[in-house]
Amino acid sequence: MSQSCLEIGLLLYPGAQLAAVHGLGDLFAVANRMSAGRGGLPVLRVSHWQADAQGEVCRCHDSHPGQGGEHPQVLILPPCLDVAARQPLPEAYRRWLAQRRATGATLASVCAGAFPLAEAGLLDGRQVTTHWALAGELAERYPQVRVLPERMVVEDGDLITAGGLMAWVDLGLALVARLIGPTIAAETARFLVVDLNRESQLHFSSFAPSFDHGDAAVLAVQQWLQGPALAEASLAGMAARAGLGERTFLRRFRAATGMKPTEYCQQLRVARARELLEFTRQSIDEIAWQVGYRDSGAFRKLFTRLVGLSPGDYRRRFGSAARREG
Repeated sequence: MSQSCLEIGLLLYPGAQLAAVHGLGDLFAVANRMSAGRGGLPVLRVSHWQADAQGEVCRCHDSHPGQGGEHPQVLILPPCLDVAARQPLPEAYRRWLAQRRATGATLASVCAGAFPLAEAGLLDGRQVTTHWALAGELAERYPQVRVLPERMVVEDGDLITAGGLMAWVDLGLALVARLIGPTIAAETARFLVVDLNRESQLHFSSFAPSFDHGDAAVLAVQQWLQGPALAEASLAGMAARAGLGERTFLRRFRAATGMKPTEYCQQLRVARARELLEFTRQSIDEIAWQVGYRDSGAFRKLFTRLVGLSPGDYRRRFGSAARREG
């Protein structure tokens, strides 16, 4: 008896990263190899879709021609590297995506691939992730979308989104687990020598505050906090540095940076702690003290919440080889 096919379509919209397109094709081919000969498991059929000269979206590649239905059960929007590619899709793609959603297709995206889906209104009211550096932009441009930047993959029923540029691997494995089963996903990951369950992208992120907001008083405080003052900074001290009353300073700081001063200082202190964990031999207690925390337990809890790893795990994973023993 012939095996059934489940079709996964990759949309080659303008600016789509072809490395991810071909990488996903290879990943699904490996999954098919792992499942070959096991009765009852479907074959993953991989297709590419692109608008033709007449503006109609159609297949331009098919791994299993003539097998399966007319349209893919899963449709993936790959990542893109070009900022311009995060602009609205041509109408032909928007219309086709809406049609596929209406017929029950599962939509998926990697990294900035979430932007075209959001622009088409297909993410409203849904939970999604994207590259940690793009999460703020996505949330600001599309306030009806709930963005979870700490997550590597978010599965929300008929919508699956993946975070960073290389998270197409995580998305591909999640789809293999969903469509063929977790055993085949695990075997595929082992063959490709990749982690199967990367849950967070927080520890890959970095804090990049805004300095071009135009508020000179707030900017003076931000520049002051870049130096040794950070360790002992208090709300009263920051307000005094800005030459403002505390209530006025709080309002203007949040308007300029999008964060409360305490949250801003936490991010700066953790960023500095990450550098010390990576490039020095200081103990975690010493680092906590140096960046402004007298209670190392509170520092460890904050670090874990913001980074997704404990300080010790972060050092073991990202510390320089010169510091690693054994």
